[in-house]
Amino acid sequence: MNSHELIVITGPTAVGKTRLAALLASRIDAEIISVDSRQVYRRMDIGTGKDLADYSVEGKPVPYHLIDIREPGYHYNIKEFYEDFVAAYKSIRAKGRRVIACGGSGLYLETALAGNPYALIPEDHDLRDKLFALTEDELVARAGEGDKELLEFVDFSTRKRTIRAIEMDEYLKEHELPTREVIHFDPKIFVLEMGREKIKARIKDRLYNRVDEGMINEVKSLMEEGLTPEDLKYYGLEYKWVTEYLEGQVDKSQMLEKLNISIRQFAKRQMTWFRRMEKQGYPLNWIRADQPIERQLELILEKL
Repeated sequence: MNSHELIVITGPTAVGKTRLAALLASRIDAEIISVDSRQVYRRMDIGTGKDLADYSVEGKPVPYHLIDIREPGYHYNIKEFYEDFVAAYKSIRAKGRRVIACGGSGLYLETALAGNPYALIPEDHDLRDKLFALTEDELVARAGEGDKELLEFVDFSTRKRTIRAIEMDEYLKEHELPTREVIHFDPKIFVLEMGREKIKARIKDRLYNRVDEGMINEVKSLMEEGLTPEDLKYYGLEYKWVTEYLEGQVDKSQMLEKLNISIRQFAKRQMTWFRRMEKQGYPLNWIRADQPIERQLELILEKL
């Protein structure tokens, strides 16, 4: 067994990554490390799509890592993620088990694979306070003025990532890019893909199911804990639009429509990120997610 082997199950939102990773883990004696920027937060379950029931296969739990490790309201960053990812990876390998990285955050995945040096840029809390006061349009315009090479590496899918991009750009105007020692993985990367119309339908169905499962009440409960609307909007997508609904800025039908569009746009950005990774030389194996999951599993096992 290659000492630096890493199996990756990724793809856009709503294609069934978690269940496939769990089934694979149960077959090859592996544990899963979540590669998701929001599933690290406790009690943010429905909105982040943790799907924890998927980590049980034939009544046996599949061990997972980097889920439910921080309290809501905390601003988990990419530097912490890389350190936590490496620690989890080493812990799993020390037990003689294989590792599956599972998730759809392209930035987090690429950081895990390449040790993203941008993650070492320190936070500037004074700058962040000023940026939080800007509107989303103002933030995007400010970020667009930044270094073009940096912009190619940044994911602007949420407000927090746009702020981080500006923070990094300001730092690099006066400092060199930091360096770090990284693990050079031998990755086997499997990207789930689905036709545009099918994924649009999957996203819509999943969204309505999440609302039925209590996503709005989840956000209400977080507010009752003391999280402010700005705290919640920081996490983007579901938390942004449900918060605006609870504030009375949009009605329920508007919230669902806006959120559905936002998630579809997010899925498109995810696919753009994966294709960019492939152009950069990452060996991606594309798997159709609209075929039976048993067939998806067979195709991955053949490659392994």
